[in-house]
Amino acid sequence: MKRRVLSVVAIGAVLALGLAACKGTSPNTNNTTNASTPAYNIAMTKVFNPSDVKGGVLKMANSGDWDTLDPGETYYAYSWNFARLYARSLVMFNPVPGDGSQTMVPDLATSLGVPSDGAKTFTYHLKPNLKFDDGTPITSKDVKYAVLRSTDKETFPNGPAYFEQFLNLPEGYKGPYKTPNMNTDSAITTPDDLTIVFHLKTAYAGFDYLAQMPQTAPVPQAKDTGAKYRDTVVSSGPYKFSNLQPGKSFKLVRNTNWDPATDQYRKALPEEIDVALKVDANDLDNQLQAGTIQVDVVGTGVQAAAVAGILNDPAKKANADNPTSLRLWYLSIDPQVKPLDNIECRKAIMYAADRVANQKAYGGEVAGGQIATTMLPPQIPGHKDFDLYPAGADNHGDVDKAKAALTACGKPTGFDLNMAYRTERPKEKAAAEAMQQALAKVGIKLTLQGYAQGDYFAQYAGNPPFMRAHNIGIATNGWLADWSDGFGFLSQIVDSRVIRETGGSSNISVRIPEVDAMLDAALAETDVAKRNIIWGNIDQRVMQEAVILPVIFAKGLIVRGKGLTNVFVNQAYGMYDYIALGTSAS
Repeated sequence: MKRRVLSVVAIGAVLALGLAACKGTSPNTNNTTNASTPAYNIAMTKVFNPSDVKGGVLKMANSGDWDTLDPGETYYAYSWNFARLYARSLVMFNPVPGDGSQTMVPDLATSLGVPSDGAKTFTYHLKPNLKFDDGTPITSKDVKYAVLRSTDKETFPNGPAYFEQFLNLPEGYKGPYKTPNMNTDSAITTPDDLTIVFHLKTAYAGFDYLAQMPQTAPVPQAKDTGAKYRDTVVSSGPYKFSNLQPGKSFKLVRNTNWDPATDQYRKALPEEIDVALKVDANDLDNQLQAGTIQVDVVGTGVQAAAVAGILNDPAKKANADNPTSLRLWYLSIDPQVKPLDNIECRKAIMYAADRVANQKAYGGEVAGGQIATTMLPPQIPGHKDFDLYPAGADNHGDVDKAKAALTACGKPTGFDLNMAYRTERPKEKAAAEAMQQALAKVGIKLTLQGYAQGDYFAQYAGNPPFMRAHNIGIATNGWLADWSDGFGFLSQIVDSRVIRETGGSSNISVRIPEVDAMLDAALAETDVAKRNIIWGNIDQRVMQEAVILPVIFAKGLIVRGKGLTNVFVNQAYGMYDYIALGTSAS
């Protein structure tokens, strides 16, 4: 999750996905043992410092800015995790530690989706007595409107587009702003105020994974302000916005119209949640350890500068966790930026990369992750081990092979190129500097360009015209699986049909028609084992084109701030579960 977008993929069949989405799990059923004594990694499988005590101010900080707080558009992993505090979707990932957090449970709905018509139709019934923060009832029409507005990718360039892929939308539909009078009952019907029915173009048994996205959080049409809604979001969760200062800070305070009787999963412990934005990442780490900030909301772990100090101090280490997530840190190599339109020039970058230096930039093996040579993480079914571009015996790059590739592409002395990274992320800057030094050994002069996290994909590294115009051939990127199978990981970063010239693309370098066809074939394949083989084949086919340079399968050293209660890692997000947290601090 976490940047992702997808456009229309054609064929399909009833998928025997073998996923956990078909069964719900009640809260804490796999959490019979909690823990109150600090210990390294204790929150990976247990609830640390369990509490039902309400009150206090939970203090969070973000080293950059949100892409957007609008639940219909946001597409960072931490933002999906955080959005559940103020926006309720039809279903959600179970807020428990351990493997149970990969399963689905009902949220606004009374149950998981009920399939019919060979998994081409899914029906959800809303719980009664649901209300927005202004006291008005939440109805199925508000959910339908929320989903439909999210399909307008000119207004909401950052958001996922799974619904455009699967819903049977009428031809020419461009969302409720541009085509307000078009009948959309072919895609979504609302037989009554508590029932919503989704009609798909192609069968998809994993539809609950789409229903858990923040895009199904209801939006009252009368209060929708389009692109400006990000500053005036109407809450359906236990908290609502207060003192929202875009780009600076905001607060969440209690939504008195949230009825806990309709919500068995959210304890809503803090009285208030304060979020500071654009806090220097290294300063954030220092404040986190000092106790003035309790949560680094981005959740990818402390910066490299803080790692040794935490791991070498037993007291600090006891308040840290080191989760492995289904995230790949990688570099996009854009074949539309010359001379990268020549595959041999791209191969030169692949061979020259210093894998050890890149790993070190992200925090090393413990706090950063395992060196990757493929896209699919080992935990994803279909993963297979291969390495098409060996980096030499010491993994510091193969200079001879890189120079041979440069000669083959007609650039024996190298070439000039720009590389993008997110300014607020020291790890990405360090990785970019490592690439700069490694490529210099073979004559490739890399100039580094930093861009703001909030607009990174919408305006810069996810905007193909900008990339071409500014000679940005390499961009730092990262991807956390939307859910734990090959489709949930690969589709958004390798399907050429997700690339939008208007910006907001999650895939910015893979333009391989054969891969698009392989994705379609995987969706149509009902045999799980055969489908998993296709995911591995897609991975290998993409790597043959040298348009993605895998860096590491991510880990993160995350810190439990002073006074936090009810702390555990939700595996679906690879970070602490934000709707569970409380605080004993005032």
